Amino acid sequence: MDTLTRMRAFIDVVEAEGFSAAARKIGRSKALLSKYVRELEDELGALLLNRTTRQFSLTEAGHTYYRRASEIVREVDSLADAVRESSGDVRGRIKLSAPRTFADAPIGQSLVDFAKEHPDIVLEIDLDDRFVDLVEEGFDLAIRISRLESSSLIAKRLSPFSVRICGSPELIAKHGMPTKPQDFARLPCIVDTNGRWLSNWPFKGDTSDTISVSVSGPLEVNSPMVARAAAVSGLGFAILPDFIAAPEIIEGRLVPVLDDRILQGGGIFAVYPHRRYLPAKVRVFVDFLAQWFKAREAA
Repeated sequence: MDTLTRMRAFIDVVEAEGFSAAARKIGRSKALLSKYVRELEDELGALLLNRTTRQFSLTEAGHTYYRRASEIVREVDSLADAVRESSGDVRGRIKLSAPRTFADAPIGQSLVDFAKEHPDIVLEIDLDDRFVDLVEEGFDLAIRISRLESSSLIAKRLSPFSVRICGSPELIAKHGMPTKPQDFARLPCIVDTNGRWLSNWPFKGDTSDTISVSVSGPLEVNSPMVARAAAVSGLGFAILPDFIAAPEIIEGRLVPVLDDRILQGGGIFAVYPHRRYLPAKVRVFVDFLAQWFKAREAA
């Protein structure tokens, strides 16, 4: 049995957080995976996993080996992808991290459309609103919705993105229309704890500076969908992604306020690590998303 096969078995076990879960995921027996990992440890002369009857954990050597082995396996797979691409055969598995907001919104249809158009590529989607470490956690790429900061990652802008501050007509009738950012300090606000700003909302200042206004209100939640529902019900003003707010604005259930004071420059990005070989499957996926959003904007 070759080292690469044992290496893949070890990575599968670590990422599935157990032998049984890994066996179910990849369709191999638990006993076979345990055999491969044991052979790998014998080959290395080092213990990689601490095993008990209830759980297992990585040893210090295991952590080091997992990081480097993951990089090596990705490089091997990327090289194989490059060869397949030259023959027009693109297949494999893409491990994608994406925010729940993206998947729950209409733009999440882009992922379904890709899977439908590319049946030879398995799209494994992990929905999480945190910013994952792509290399450390073994992701091929991630969708990020934000103002992109400096990073060691490669980023391709898929679509513009902005936020809207919205309130219900009933809320505005009761409290009045905000005329300046500082008004939100005295108004009820819905705090989306997924947002990087939390309860300190950023705005364009009167000049070219950026100001922050501390807000509070009856609800704090880590979901823009719930924040939108709360805003529609009149609980408070909320900062919402434009693609989340748009349907309610069109129907008149939400009213956008102070659009001219919202910071611009955000976007929806596909981000992926610097690699010697960019896997063909990742390139195909990113190109598909770029075309999907381009067609959506033109419609």
